[in-house]
Amino acid sequence: MTEFEAKVLADLSVLKSQMQQVMGIGQPGRLTQLEERVERHERSVQRMKGLMTAGGGLLTVAQLAVEYFRR
Repeated sequence: MTEFEAKVLADLSVLKSQMQQVMGIGQPGRLTQLEERVERHERSVQRMKGLMTAGGGLLTVAQLAVEYFRR
């Protein structure tokens, strides 16, 4: 085996171990954990958007009530 072949095999071994770390070995890997974190973040952002919309609606109704009773 030449020096070049040995270097290529060593590099492939490193790449294989890095891919196993990313994808996981029968357990949730980093990629799966990252996807779950993104999904949780998206749910919380959507929840906050809904709360802000509801709060804006309530504020508008309160403002209309103040304007109505002021006159």
